[in-house]
Order: sequence, then C-alpha cells, then structure tokens
Amino acid sequence: MAQPHIKPWLGNWATGTSGLTDSIDMTKLALLASDTPRAQQAFRELEERYDWVPIEEAQTAVVLGGDGYMLHALHSMLDNGRVIPAYGLNLGTVGFIMNRYKTGIDLEKRLNKARAIAICPIRMQAVTQTGASANWCAINEVSLLRETRQTAKIEVSVDDRVRIEELVCDGVLLSTPAGSTAYNLSANGPILPLDSNLLALTPISAFRPRRWRGAILPDRSKVKFRILEPAKRPVLAVADQKELRDIAEVTLEIARESELTLLFDKGQALDERIVAEQFAT
Repeated sequence: MAQPHIKPWLGNWATGTSGLTDSIDMTKLALLASDTPRAQQAFRELEERYDWVPIEEAQTAVVLGGDGYMLHALHSMLDNGRVIPAYGLNLGTVGFIMNRYKTGIDLEKRLNKARAIAICPIRMQAVTQTGASANWCAINEVSLLRETRQTAKIEVSVDDRVRIEELVCDGVLLSTPAGSTAYNLSANGPILPLDSNLLALTPISAFRPRRWRGAILPDRSKVKFRILEPAKRPVLAVADQKELRDIAEVTLEIARESELTLLFDKGQALDERIVAEQFAT
C-alpha cells in the first residue's frame, strides 16, 4: 500500500487539505444505498431528514450497505475519475469497513467527529490468451484462481526477478493491508497493519513448492504472474469484484495516484479493527 496514512480530519475536502474544522457543509452530501431492504429503509429515513445532492456535485458520500456495496461505490468513483471521502453505515453482514447504523442517527455530529483514513489500491494490468487486456484497481486484493479441476501452474516474479519458477496451486493472491483480513486471511495469509507499507503475497492451496507459505513484500514491489500450460490449466483473475478469464499474465503494483479516503467513527477506524482481528477467537 502506498504509504497509507491516518488523518484526524480532512478539513477542506474539496481540496484535500488536512486540519481541524468546526463543521462540514451538509449541503454537499450524496446518499448511496444498496438495493437490500434494510439499506433501502435506512435510505428513506435519511432522505427525509437531510438535503442531498447528486454524487457528481458532492464533497462526501454517505454509503448504506455492506462491505461489498462500499467496494462497489469506491470502484465507481475510481472509474469515473472523481474520488471523494466515503462514510459507510453498515446495513449488511460483516461491515468491516463500515460504521454502525442506528435509527435516528445524528449524521452531522458523527461526520464532524469522524476520523479519515487514506488507502491506495492495487493496479492490475492483465492480458488474456487472446491478447485482450484489462487495467483495473483492487482495494482488497487481486486473486488468480484455477478455472477447471486441474491445478494452476504459475510463474511468480517480483521486481522483474523470477522468485518461483512453477507454483502449483489452486491460486495465488496479492493483498493490501486493508484487504489482509478478507480473502487473504481465509487463505492463511498474514494480517498487515494499515500503516505497514507492505503487501501480502499468499498462495491458495499450494501443492508445490510444498513448504512455501507466501511472502510479505514492500508496497513499492512490482509483482508479475505468468500462467504456465494455459490451454490445459486455464486461470482467471479477480480484482475485488471484477473477473477476467483465460489469463496469460498479470502485473500488479500500487496505484499511488488513486488514493481513497474512508471515514470512521471513534473506535471504529480500520487500523484499530485490523489490530483487533489478530486477537479474535
């Protein structure tokens, strides 16, 4: 991750400067909600209590839903080339990157006390066996997965040096600190502190090298996966919620120009949750 940092407050959100402020402009908020019944009910409640603007005019987005919908909202910002701070309210299941929702929430008070955390996604540049290409960002992780019953065979390079000539596995992933408690953790990868400036390279059910359990890399690293025997052992790539099949090779590095900002209530910040996850039983 590209030097993720924690700001006590963003100050003027339109310019991105930091500092303290007494209040924010509540007339520059956009309200986004997933299509689940709970999120839509909360949307109707908040829609009546505050004045909202279209996302194109907003300085801050209030996002109602779960982690998946928050990722969707952030990716939409990246795709549209206009990124603004996002304050999530959990109306999903886990809500790891969201804040608690309560009926009758004092949104102005909570926003004014919110803590801002800036994170950078991974940029994936992928080429398929037919020569098609994709250039996507992943906030959590990029994962490569076998498409058939045959195990995948993948060459792994870091900074233009081949580190594993043939990784025989169900797949492999590269995770940011923000995503290290998600799929990466399920694959027995390490949890990374948010400010660690590290990436987790984690195999998924590796068969050979049998003893390889992955690597922790500096976030300045450039990682490349090349698919071996692609006709017999096809592999797909997933960047958060986007999927590309029949991969030939994938190059990954931090997208330093695509910084995102998440807002958290006191005691709910992402860095605190990542630390707490290491003591979960």
